[in-house]
Amino acid sequence: MIDENAVRSFRRLAFLTVCAVYFLILVGGIVRASGAGMGCPDWPTCFGRWIPPTEESQLPADYHERYAVGYENTQFNPVKTWTEYLNRLTGASIGILIFLTAWRSRIYLKGDKAVFYLSISVFLLVGFQGWLGSTVVASNLKPVVITMHMLLALVIVALLIYILARSQKVYWRDLDLNVLPGNYKKVLAIAMAMTLIQVMMGTQVRETVDFISHGHAYIDRQYWRDDFPVIFYVHRSFSSIILLTNAWLCWKIFKAFNRDALIYKVSILLISLIVTAILAGISLDRLGMPPVAQPIHLLMANLIFGTQFFLYCYVGYSENKAEIE
Repeated sequence: MIDENAVRSFRRLAFLTVCAVYFLILVGGIVRASGAGMGCPDWPTCFGRWIPPTEESQLPADYHERYAVGYENTQFNPVKTWTEYLNRLTGASIGILIFLTAWRSRIYLKGDKAVFYLSISVFLLVGFQGWLGSTVVASNLKPVVITMHMLLALVIVALLIYILARSQKVYWRDLDLNVLPGNYKKVLAIAMAMTLIQVMMGTQVRETVDFISHGHAYIDRQYWRDDFPVIFYVHRSFSSIILLTNAWLCWKIFKAFNRDALIYKVSILLISLIVTAILAGISLDRLGMPPVAQPIHLLMANLIFGTQFFLYCYVGYSENKAEIE
């Protein structure tokens, strides 16, 4: 048997790490929406310094030539520089948290080795993600590379959620799934696939917006919508199907479980995230692409998939009681 205190400690650390990764996704969305991605034109330093400058006088006189990729025709902006630098600091902090999660997962070596090996895999993936972040800078923010960077973050957080769920599966043995429809898990899997499709369409829209925003020098946001591709309208319409599918999933849980049950609370979270994502999307469509709505919309999409995935793990481990025993 694994020590109960060690299990609780691991659960708290793993949950904190998941939250930290989502916070990094939010910060990354802010960087992208504000056009601060080249705030630091080199990596891992920023203008060759470990502590970024706060004013142009701290830069070499020839910084336009020295950092031609990104600054050839651009003036130094301390807000964008520090926004990008804080994004890097957040990423480094998460690397430490994931290392600690992998270290603490040693308690499962005798009981469930998969938890330990998956934790080590996530730590290695984070190292690769750091390298990919440097590639984003080196590529001068190529949209395809940025999208790969974001999708890998989605993979990392999904693995962390699975690790967290698997490490706690013994506590879910009492969930009675007979009160849910027989096809519930299948519909949930379909809903997850739909969310991934929606995220992929969203990344295509995002890449187009990057080109449009660059063409407008990141101003005149109210005119960006005029150049949106057809995929944007498909993406917008598909959200209603996602809302209805997840509403059915949550409604079945609301009818079957009391409000104190974890599965009930997760369902409340899921439907709230979807509504928030749709509202953020509407504001992007109708209110001239407000910068604050872009990172919120991105974060909600990632949280929706993560919540669905956690719910899928929860249902799956509750269903497989023989494995838990």
